[in-house]
Amino acid sequence: MDVVTRFAPSPTGYIHIGNVRSAIYPYLLARQAHGKLILRIEDTDRVRYVDGATELIEDTLEWLGLNWDEGPVVGGPNAPYFQSERKEIYHEYARRLIESGRAYADPAPPEQIEQYRKECNEKKIPFLYRNFRPKDTPEWQPGIPLRFKAEPKPYQWHDEVMGDMSTGPEVLDDIILIKKDGYPTYNFAHIVDDAEMGITHVMRGVEYLSSTPNYLALYEALNLPRPKLVSLPHILAPQGNKKLGKRDGAKSVTEYRDDGVLPEAMLNYLACLGWNDGTEQEIYTKDELIEAFSIERIQNSGARYDETKLLWMNGQWLRRIFDEQGAEALYARTQGFWPETAANYDDAYKLKVLSIIYDRLKTLSDLRSMTGYFFAEPTIDLEMLLQNKFLKKLSESELESLLKTSIQKLSALEKWDADSLQAALNELLSETSKKPAELFSLIRIAISFAPFSPALNLTMEVLGKDITLSRLNTVAAAI
Repeated sequence: MDVVTRFAPSPTGYIHIGNVRSAIYPYLLARQAHGKLILRIEDTDRVRYVDGATELIEDTLEWLGLNWDEGPVVGGPNAPYFQSERKEIYHEYARRLIESGRAYADPAPPEQIEQYRKECNEKKIPFLYRNFRPKDTPEWQPGIPLRFKAEPKPYQWHDEVMGDMSTGPEVLDDIILIKKDGYPTYNFAHIVDDAEMGITHVMRGVEYLSSTPNYLALYEALNLPRPKLVSLPHILAPQGNKKLGKRDGAKSVTEYRDDGVLPEAMLNYLACLGWNDGTEQEIYTKDELIEAFSIERIQNSGARYDETKLLWMNGQWLRRIFDEQGAEALYARTQGFWPETAANYDDAYKLKVLSIIYDRLKTLSDLRSMTGYFFAEPTIDLEMLLQNKFLKKLSESELESLLKTSIQKLSALEKWDADSLQAALNELLSETSKKPAELFSLIRIAISFAPFSPALNLTMEVLGKDITLSRLNTVAAAI
C-alpha cells in the first residue's frame, strides 16, 4: 500500500504547537514510507476564517522543512486543496446520501433545536437529535441544513495508537453534513476529501476519538474504505493537568521563531513530545527522525509541554551547528538578533563575538542581552562592583589598587591574544595574592558590567587592548 498522509489545518489564526505536531507525524510517516504528504486547507468555517492565516501555515511548514507533495502552491492531481473551492464535490456526495435515504433536509430553526436540548437537560437525558427527527422534510437545497440519518448500532475499530475500540449505538446521531450556508461541516468534508485524495492514514488529535463512530457510519453509508486511524495524544500544560492552551504560556510557533528558536530544535522537540524510539537519544536531525519514526512508539497518554526543555534543546542545536558546520553557518542565522548598536560593526567583528559566546546562548535573541558591551560602552554601576559576593569584602582603595596593578600589567603586553592575556592574568594572581574569583570578577565587571560574560581572556581579546584598558581606567577613576 502506498502511504498517503495529510495535514489539514483550519486558517483561523496563529499556528499552535499542537497544530504543528499534527503536521510532523504525517510528514515523518510519509517520508519514511516514500509516500506522499498532502496539505489541505479546511476553510469552510467562514465565520472564524482569518485573512493571512493560510500563508502563515505555509510559511511555518516551510521554515520547519516540512515540504508537502500536493497542496497549495505546489498543486497536484487532487486539486483544489481549499475546501471552500470543493463545494460541488461535497454536494455530489450529499446527493448520494439523500438518494439512499441516509440524509435529509432539516428545516427546524435553531430556537426549536435549542428547545429540544433544554427538554433533555431537564429530564437529565442525553440530547440526541435523532430522537427529534422531523416527520415531513422538504427537498434539500442550499439554504437548508442537511443532516445524516443515523442507523444506531455498535461499532468496533482499531486505532493505531489507542488500540481496539468499541462503542454502543447510543453515541450515533443525526449530525449536520451541510450547513445553511452551503458549506460542509468538518465531520462530512474530511470524510469526502480523505476518500477522494486516497488518504491511507488519518493522524489527528485524540479529541476526535469520541466522534469516530459517526465517521465510521459515514464511511459505511457512502461505501468508502476506512483509512488507518491514528489518534495523537494531547500536549498538556506544564502542570500536566489539562490540554495546553494559550493561557498556559505556550506561544505560537512564529513567536518562538522570532525569539530565536531554530527550526531544527522546534522540529526535534515536538517530534519527541509524545513519541520516542526506545533509546536515550534526545537530539535528532530530520533525517534521523524519518528513519527512527514509527506509529507503534507514539504514546497513548498526554505529553507535558516543557519550554525549559525546548530552550535547552535549542542551545544544543546552536552548539551543534557551530561545531559541525562552522562559525559562519551559525552567524548566517543571527541576522536581526544583534543589539541595535551592532549595526556599526562589521561581520568579522560580530563573528568573533559569536565565536566566544555561542555556547552560552539558549536562543539567538539572547545575543541582544548578552553582547551589548561588545558594541557600546557599558553604563558604570559601582554598586554591582561593590556588592559582588567576591568583591564586597575588599575596600574601595583595594579595588582601585588592584585595577591599577592590572592596567600596568596589561599595558605592557606586546601581543594581545588569548594565550598572552591568560598568561598575564595568571601572573597577576601570583603578584597580587588574590583568588581568581576576586581578581577576575573585578576585571570582568569593570569591562562589561554584565551579569556574566565569556572567558575573561577571550572577552578582552575581542574587545581589544585600547577599549579594555580604557574601561579599566574609567572604572578605577570612578572608584
